[in-house]
Amino acid sequence: MAKRAESASAASREGARTAEAALHVLVIHGANLNLLGEREPEIYGRTRLADIDRSLIELGRELGLVVETFQSNSESAIVERLHEARRQSIDVVLINPGSYTHTSVAIRDALLAVKIPVVEIHMSNVYRREPFRHHSTIADIAAGRIMGFGAESYLLALRAVRGVLKSTRADRH
Repeated sequence: MAKRAESASAASREGARTAEAALHVLVIHGANLNLLGEREPEIYGRTRLADIDRSLIELGRELGLVVETFQSNSESAIVERLHEARRQSIDVVLINPGSYTHTSVAIRDALLAVKIPVVEIHMSNVYRREPFRHHSTIADIAAGRIMGFGAESYLLALRAVRGVLKSTRADRH
């Protein structure tokens, strides 16, 4: 019995070390993305946000990343979540600001303040849409942008940052 408890304890300590050493990714979904699958399926497809989140978490596990997702229709809630990320060990933020992409100086300022690398994601190719969607308040501060691949845009972003994060973390140590 003692042997089994010792084994479980060792496994628990190993799991804690692995989670500690893992790279942490915060995925933020902005305004109206909670309606994915229903809202304008001809543009955004039929994949629901819960399915995207589940796929991100699964892919994260495969890639050795801890993925946390967050969605809000509130600009202030997104800013608050970014502020929280600063106090946590978040290594990168993947963000689809939704319509805040084109208007939110507050989200831009929060991203600059937290000093965490950011990748901008869009499911549609914004340059094939209305001209007002061509402007992004965060494009110039993003490490990269991925757009136009539907729900797969999120998974492409996660795959892209993994290698960059691993080499960045190695450089820091």
